[in-house]
Amino acid sequence: QVQPVESGGGSVQSGESLRLSCTASGTSLSTTSVSWFRTTPRKQREFVALINSGGDATHATSLKGRFTISRDSAKNTVYLQMNMLDSQDTGVYYCRIGTTYGQGTQVTVSA
Repeated sequence: QVQPVESGGGSVQSGESLRLSCTASGTSLSTTSVSWFRTTPRKQREFVALINSGGDATHATSLKGRFTISRDSAKNTVYLQMNMLDSQDTGVYYCRIGTTYGQGTQVTVSA
């Protein structure tokens, strides 16, 4: 079973940026859809973004313009670039490959 592994979370100030990474061994992330979800104090698991095998990206409407999903096939890694972070972005961010979620990475944004 493919197991996603997230990294890149941390604590930042409001207005700053973070880039999350998702990797997985034993599978090419270029041949499957990879998604990012998050859980926040206000919402249970919420869709953030998806990139399909063709490279087409979809972002949650509320996050479009601040969050960007991308893929580096050479590194077998999917990224989530998060800009202009605010306290409402605080939460645990999960990568999903197929139907399997990773363990998540914590993002904390201080006002």
